[in-house]
Parts: sequence; C-alpha cells; structure tokens
Amino acid sequence: MTAAPETETPARPRTTLPPAVRAAAPGGEHRRSVAQLRATDVYAMGGAAAAALALTWLLFARLLPFDGVVGFVVVTYALFLGLYALLVSFDEDGPAVADRIAAAVVRSLGAVLLSVLVFVVSYTLWEGRKALPHLNFFTEDMRLAGPLEPLSTGGIKHAIAGTLIEITIALVITVPAGLVCAVFLNEVPGRFARFVRTIVEAMTALPSIVAGLFIYATVILTLGFPESGFAAGLALSVMMLPIIIRASDVVIRLVPGTLREAAYAMGTSRWRTVWHVVLPTARSGLATAVILGTARGIGETSPVLITAGFGAEFNANAFSDPMVSLPLAALKLVESPEPNMIARGFGAAATLLVVVLALFVVARSIGGRGPGQLTRRQQHRRVLASRRDVRRFETRTRQGAGGSPVAGSPPGPAPATRSAVRPGAALRKLRKSAQDPRSSS
Repeated sequence: MTAAPETETPARPRTTLPPAVRAAAPGGEHRRSVAQLRATDVYAMGGAAAAALALTWLLFARLLPFDGVVGFVVVTYALFLGLYALLVSFDEDGPAVADRIAAAVVRSLGAVLLSVLVFVVSYTLWEGRKALPHLNFFTEDMRLAGPLEPLSTGGIKHAIAGTLIEITIALVITVPAGLVCAVFLNEVPGRFARFVRTIVEAMTALPSIVAGLFIYATVILTLGFPESGFAAGLALSVMMLPIIIRASDVVIRLVPGTLREAAYAMGTSRWRTVWHVVLPTARSGLATAVILGTARGIGETSPVLITAGFGAEFNANAFSDPMVSLPLAALKLVESPEPNMIARGFGAAATLLVVVLALFVVARSIGGRGPGQLTRRQQHRRVLASRRDVRRFETRTRQGAGGSPVAGSPPGPAPATRSAVRPGAALRKLRKSAQDPRSSS
C-alpha cells in the first residue's frame, strides 16, 4: 500500500493596501492643526519643566555654591524657557517657537499673579480666623478693650462705620465731578481740554501723603475745620478723582461716533445726546471706573491718619471728632505685639476685603447692564406706551371706517377707501407687542 503524495496548499493571496497619504493643501504644504493645546505641547512643557528642575537641583546641590529659594526659582524658570524652546524647535519653525515662548511667559506670569492674590486673601483670612467668629468683633468698638483683653471684648464697629462714611463722602464728590470732567474732555476738545487731560494723567501717580497734606493745609489749618471724617473724605476724593476721570475718559472715547451722529441728525442737542446716548452706552465701563477709584481710596491709611486722626470710640458724626477707617485700624492693631491684637488686625483686613467685594457687587448690579437692556420699570413703561398706541390706532380706524376725517392725515381718497386696507393685522400686531414686552423692545 503506497501513500498518496502530499500536495501543498497554495497560500491565499493577500491584499496590500497603500499607505494613507495625508492630503496636502494647495502649494504642497501640509495642513496644520490650529487647536489651542496639542499632545506634543503638553509633552514638551512637562519635559522642559522636569529637566529644568533637575538641572537646577544639580547646579545648586552638587556643582556650584548657590543657595536661596529666589535664585533657585529664577534659574529654574530660565532653564525651563530655554529647554521648552529647544523642544518646540524640533517640530515647529522660528515664528511658531517665538509664539510658544511668548505664550508660556504670559501664562506663567498670569499664574504667578493669581497665586499671589490667592495667597494674600487666604493668609489674611487664616490669620484673622480667631477674631472673625466673635459677634462682638462687629458690634463693639475698642473703647473698653486693652491689649491684654480677650477676643470676646472689643471690636471694629467704629472702623467699619468710619470707612463707609468716608468712602460715601468721597464718592458723592468724585463720581459727579469725574463724569462731568470726562464728558468735557471728549465733547469739548481744544487746548484747555488737552491741558486738563495732562494734569489728570499726572495726578494719577499722586502720592497719598501729598493728598492728605493738601487737605490738612487747606481745610484744617486755613479754613479751621477740625480733624474729622469729612476732611478724610475730601483727602480720599483728591486721590480717587484722577482715577475716575482717566478711566471714564477712555470708556467714553470708545463709544461709536455713529451714535452721536445719528442723535445729532435727529435734531437733539449736545447735552441730550450725552445724557441719553453716550452715558447709557458707556454705563458698564463707567461702573468699572468708579470701582477702580473706590479701590484706590478705600485702602489708604496716611490721608486718613493726617486728616481724621485716630480714635478707639464709635463716632458717626462726620464733621467733628476723630474717625478711624478699617485700613488704619488694621495697621495700628497689627503693630501691637499681643497675639489678640494681631488677630483683630487681620480680622479688620478681612472685613475690608468683604466690604470691597460688596461695593463691587453693588456697582456691577447698577452698571453691569449693557446698552439696550431695559430694567423692569423701563419695560413696564414701554408696555404702557404700546397699549396707548393700540388705543390710538383703534380710534383712528373707527374714525376712518365711520367716514370722519382723521386729524393730521394727508389729502387723498375717501376714508372709506382707506379703511379697505384691512388694518386688523396691524392692530393684532400692536396688541401682541403690548402684551409681550420682549417683542416691543
């Protein structure tokens, strides 16, 4: 018995696909991704940071006699930028490398500023944690509280009241004066306006002690006013006024000129154009200008110390007796070596942060509405006006249908002929606009 010869099974043919060819843009250049963040960027940034940290540690610990935290951070940052530029240059050309380096510098500086702000706020709240939970800290003054008294005695009621009174006086003076001056600089150009703008720009860098000495020399010594919260409010207004004028000037300058031209074309006067067109359009920016001026004045200590003095008792009279503010109270309390007084000082600083935040929220709620956005009262007035228009059109339609002439109508065909134009659709549209305020706006 013979075995059958084995036959080889032929191999199945395999289909080989051509490699995927990336489509090229016209001109032979490959399409480049425009995404904000890519995986290669993350790898390059992480690798550069790790290599910079390792090299800096090697230099400071093994090779060179360097020490210090500041030097370590500076050298690490410089090595990070150099290594990041080297890694990016492997995949990108020159302009792209410069763009990535600039983006890294800007973002790192922003992160540093944000971290500093978070550290300051967190450190203030942490140091004042012992004084803030006590209710008497906000309802009592320091008249009966000495350096050795516990935190359950005394508070900063007098400082809170003094800050609110002084900043209110300063805002009452600076907001109208600053807005009027900013409108003057934009609406009445000329040599005098340029001179005023130059003086305002120079006063933005005015030292706070100079403002306090000016009010002390003119109001207290010359006019005979006592040291009081009113004098402190005047000193703060001197500091806040150039900030509000400069910021409001920039905001009003951004209002499109076509809005003014349209108002003038309708026959309105200059002051009505400013009141009804320019200021409502720039309302949000003007609120920001007021916030910047308030932030400049509410944290000053030297003008308040010179013009209002320092006291430990509550005083609500702005025209007599010393009146202390929160920054000045925080400064005096922190200077004490006693831990309870230091805790009260940081508690006063934390309270000042809350007051500034509250003023910011109030200013934003007043001026944060953009142009064209109406309040509820304005929407209600518009609805009432739409309803009056509906009644007026209905009266004219009934008069036209009855054949009586309509007052002010131009000569033309008979009223019966005009009533055949079917005014019902227009009336329904007016009724709908009167019922829905959004459609009328």
